[in-house]
Amino acid sequence: MKGNITITEGALASLIGLTAHEIPGVVGMSPANIRDGLRKILGRAQASEGVTIKKDASGHYSAELYVIVAFGVNIPIVAQNIELKVKDFIKRNAGIELSGVTVHAVGVSHA
Repeated sequence: MKGNITITEGALASLIGLTAHEIPGVVGMSPANIRDGLRKILGRAQASEGVTIKKDASGHYSAELYVIVAFGVNIPIVAQNIELKVKDFIKRNAGIELSGVTVHAVGVSHA
């Protein structure tokens, strides 16, 4: 008998956030919405912070990431690396093909 596996949007967002953190030039993630901002203020940041998942009418997922990059990096190259790695990792490890990945560089840090 074959079972069903369900990956929640929260789990998908966590996988995407953790994958983005592995990209050279990414210093951290920025809250994507007020709820993430409150979690950060309260000291309960999660791996999904800075990631929003959207599901369109046909059932395809896309992701938006809000990242803080290191000072001096080539931001378009870092964004492209995030997009490629996230799409590949999610397809290989979750079996989900993302229809799009949008990266928002919302800050720069010396860290």
